Formats: sequence, structure tokens, C-alpha cells
Amino acid sequence: MDYEIIIAGGGMVGAALACLLGQAGKQVAVLEAAVPPAFSVDDPFDNRVSALSRASQRLLEQAGAWDSVVKMRAASYENMQVWDATGSGVIRFEAAEIGEPDLGHIVENRVLQLALLDTLKSYPSVELLCPARLSSFELTQQQIQVTLTNGRQLSSQLLVGADGAQSVVRSLAELPYEVLDYAQKAVVCTAYTSLPHLETAWQRFLPKGPVAFLPLPHSQGCSIVWTLPSDQADAALLWDEERFQRELGQALDFRLGEIIKIGERAAFPLRGLHAQHYVCERIALLGDAAHTIHPLAGQGVNLGFKDAQALAKLILANAHTDHGALKLLRRYERARRGDNLLTQKAMEGFSLMFGNTLAPWQVLRNRGLNTVDQFPLLKYQLAKRAMGL
Repeated sequence: MDYEIIIAGGGMVGAALACLLGQAGKQVAVLEAAVPPAFSVDDPFDNRVSALSRASQRLLEQAGAWDSVVKMRAASYENMQVWDATGSGVIRFEAAEIGEPDLGHIVENRVLQLALLDTLKSYPSVELLCPARLSSFELTQQQIQVTLTNGRQLSSQLLVGADGAQSVVRSLAELPYEVLDYAQKAVVCTAYTSLPHLETAWQRFLPKGPVAFLPLPHSQGCSIVWTLPSDQADAALLWDEERFQRELGQALDFRLGEIIKIGERAAFPLRGLHAQHYVCERIALLGDAAHTIHPLAGQGVNLGFKDAQALAKLILANAHTDHGALKLLRRYERARRGDNLLTQKAMEGFSLMFGNTLAPWQVLRNRGLNTVDQFPLLKYQLAKRAMGL
């Protein structure tokens, strides 16, 4: 065989898996369609960012990529404040209360991918093929034969689908999945406010969807994720800059003052996707290829990194076992599917609860937020779980 493992997708999750396997000397090929543009500190902040948990930071440290991330740019946040626009309910998390230096980091997706791709090049047993796209595959008793769109053929024990929500691997393997259209879009941009963000992640729940101001490595710069019904999100993209700044500031109740500048705006449809099976003979899905969730808690990439860690741990602990054996891959599926499904449904539940405008629900959720805020032990447990600890 050409490789032990072929990973379709060199995004954040696929590249992380390659690094973890490459450290152990596994022969890995990573197929990636396009590498993102090179990074410069003078570049404007990207619209697409991830809120990395402590567990994800540790995985990146283990993979050898965290120092590269920090050298480019990342913003830690020490506090998080969440409140309901329909009442007085509020909850605040502080890193100091749980004995941690911070609650997590906000990092641009491009920075994460570049850091991981740069790191995997340091592992001699890992080969990055770019540009490369999967066209088809064929199973035999001992291996999987992969054909690329340029006609090149590769063979391995295992093909990993880390190629996103529109996964080609999932489609070719005919692995069934369920999709729930949330009928919402996330409007994203970079915004600069008249008041500093104080290394705090701010999130306000409005009836139409939450708005989040996530701190960037600029005292007054935030990455915005504003969830709106799809038609209203499309309309918001057409507002002139003055109106958009005014409406955005109002959405956060002007907690950070006026919006004084915004970057380029974009909107992305929100859908929940979950594969009914993550694995079949010689194939495994992870990250967005297996599951996507509502972004209101920013857990998407963190779940993907957990997938990568679980699969890598299983492969390395069974080094002399056929990596593509269904019996082995099912252990990975059992380890991850339940946690991913629980998190997905919890996020959908929160979205429905905070979007309900009936008075009893408004009273219930506001009391709930205030009650949790008054119990330090419960807040501690919630914070630790969100951090993956």
C-alpha cells in the first residue's frame, strides 16, 4: 500500500488528525483542494473564526501547532457574559473563579489551518497532496483504492472523510445522514466598538436569534456572529454601513458602545447535520462530514477536534491492527457519536427556548439564568464542560 491512512480534507480537523498520526510515524496522505492564502499580521481579520476550548488548545499543543497559532494571532478571553433581551436574566463566567488563566481563545480559521498544515510538513511520514480532490474509491479485502480527479491512484488501509459538510467521502460511501434546516443564517463580520471588549465574550439572546461579540487581538475589535432568520439576514447584508452599525449596536444593547467601523459582511446558512453512521468498512467520518451544529455555543470545531483525538488514540493504541477494520472503527463511532448528538440537540433546544416569545418561557429562562449565576458550583461544572475539561 502507498499509505496506512488517507485523509480527504486538510482543513482544521483533518490536518489535526494528520499531525497526531504523523508524530507516531504513521504513513499518511492528506488530500486538500486548496491551501489558504499566506498570513500577514497586516491582513484584516477574517470573518470565519473558532472559539477554541481548553481541550482543543491542548490537542493543538499535542499536535505541535499551538506555538504557530500564537505567533500568528489569537485572542484569549477571560470572561463570558450571556443575557436575555426579554428580561433580566444574566449569567457571567470568569476564568479566575475556576482557577484557569482564560476560558478559551478566539482564532481565525485560516490561522488554525495554516498552523496545522505547516506543522504536518515537519513529520516525514505525512505527505500533503495539494491541489488534490477525491473522485472515487474501490474496496478490496485488504485495502481501499482511491482515485483522484487527476487520475492518480493511491491505496491505504483507511480513508478518513474530513472534507466538510458537503463530504464527498460520505456521499461516495452512501452513509445516510439527517439534516435539519434551522431557517436561519449567521451574519458575520469584524466590528470595532467605541468601548474595549475587556477580553470578554459577549452574547445576547434575542427572539430572532443570538448575537455574539467575540474578542479579537485588538482591544476594540470583535468578531461578530449575528443569527437572524434567513430573509432578514439577506436584508441585513444590503443595509448601508450606517444602518448596519446602528442595528448591530442595538442588538447588543450598546454594551460596547457605538459601532464605529465594520469590515466586509457575509452570511452563511445554518443547518444541523448528523450522519446515522460515522463508519463503514475502511472509511471513517469526522468533523463537519459527520456532524454540524448550531453555532450559538461555538462548539463545532471543538467537537471535530475531539473526533480527531479519539480516532488517533484508537489507531495508535491498536498499532498492529488493520486500521480499516470495521470492528475497530465502530469503537470510534461509539466513543464520539453520542457526545456529538447530545451537544447538537442541546444547542437546538437552547435555540428554541430562547427564541420562544411566550411570556411563561421568558420568565422561566430568565429565572434559570439568574439561578445558575447564583450557584458557583453549578457554574463551575458548566464552565469546565464547555472547556472540554
